[in-house]
Amino acid sequence: MDILDLFYKGGPAMWPLLVLSILALSVIFERLWFWLRILTQEKQIVDRILDAAQDNWELAADIAKQASHQPVGRFLYAPLRFAKSDAETFRLALEATAEDELAGMRRGEKLLEAVIALAPLLGLLGTVLGLIHSLRSIRIGDLGTESTAGVTTGIGESLISTASGLIVAIISLVFYRLFQSFVVNQVKVFRKAGNEMELLYRQSPPDFSNRTSAIVQENFTPPRKPGKTKVSEPPEPPNTPN
Repeated sequence: MDILDLFYKGGPAMWPLLVLSILALSVIFERLWFWLRILTQEKQIVDRILDAAQDNWELAADIAKQASHQPVGRFLYAPLRFAKSDAETFRLALEATAEDELAGMRRGEKLLEAVIALAPLLGLLGTVLGLIHSLRSIRIGDLGTESTAGVTTGIGESLISTASGLIVAIISLVFYRLFQSFVVNQVKVFRKAGNEMELLYRQSPPDFSNRTSAIVQENFTPPRKPGKTKVSEPPEPPNTPN
């Protein structure tokens, strides 16, 4: 019995289960690729930025900007993009960016939650519909005879949808918990890197006021503002003697 034969014998509930399984697999593969890129590059990025921040904040900001394709790079670059900031602004920039990045890391979790909840219910619905269809053809006079063999076969086939729904839900649940553990680990990484960055900031605050390129104006005389033309009053006539 091949998979296609099992699919057709599972009944009409197999079609929505197929849609849910495709959605769940698409989220799983996309998240696996996402986390693979993060976990293989994250530690190196954090070490480079923190090492550079000990001696040169401008170099640390440039490294963080180049690593902005990674969540941790955007997280550490957030407070360094300001030309001037105090300790409170520095910390608030880290916290706000961390919330945004962690929310992006949880993308797809709602869909997996829906699949985990709906797949077993759809499987049970398919089983109930199969049982109703099988038991409807039973007659009291046929009980105990060979004519009920087809009914028992139909009841066995109606359980295929339940098994399929449970398989889809179990696989989705495994990866859902895996992705949640990755997010929890990222909270620890962000907190540790942010605390170390803030300690370095408090020890030697950066000054990025000269980082922006300024236009040097040499041998340039600003235009004079147009002044008001003074109208000379006519001289008073001399006093003539009477």
